[in-house]
Amino acid sequence: MPDMVQHDDSFALAQQQFDMVAERLHVDDGMRQLLRHPNWELTTFPVLMDDGSTRVFTGYRVQHNLARGPTKGGIRYSPFVTLNEIRALAMLMTWKCAVVNLPFGGAKGGVCCNTKELSLKELERLTRRYTTEISLLIGPTSDIPAPDMYTDAQVMAWVMDTYSMHKGYSVPGVVTGKPLSIGGSLGRREATGYGCVYTIVSAARHLGLALPGATVVV
Repeated sequence: MPDMVQHDDSFALAQQQFDMVAERLHVDDGMRQLLRHPNWELTTFPVLMDDGSTRVFTGYRVQHNLARGPTKGGIRYSPFVTLNEIRALAMLMTWKCAVVNLPFGGAKGGVCCNTKELSLKELERLTRRYTTEISLLIGPTSDIPAPDMYTDAQVMAWVMDTYSMHKGYSVPGVVTGKPLSIGGSLGRREATGYGCVYTIVSAARHLGLALPGATVVV
């Protein structure tokens, strides 16, 4: 299955949502223009496949804003990854960190690929080459990736190892979501699910909705 890039309006929607909030908060125009656009974007890199061929993948790492500290955001692997999607998610990471007063900015990464069609070795080579391409951006004091859709602790271990090899020493702080054996955190794998449950419980309480017997549409 070839890489698939589709048009989407997710970044325009994220900007529209920001404009609505900025208007209510009376954010001045200069600051609005600064916050409406990401700082960095990267794309395209080659990967050696198992059959000896070379395939070019489209990948991104978008840093939205570093004003509050190093940027933070996951890396996703999906055949439907687009630059606009990554831009939007990077912007939303900035707001998520800010509203809970975490000293981070927002970033996001992604590679347009179908992991179900890649061998483990191809996935490793893809991850290591992608990490090499974004190594000038990421780091414990600049931009800290994490797992996202179709990436996991193993992928983060490859990212950490590749980055560390470039530095010449181990740098466990370059990623979160890595295996416990190399400095990962207990509960990280389940954190997104717990957060979803806590949000549902809080929203149901706010709406006066009884959860026993309730249904959901995804």
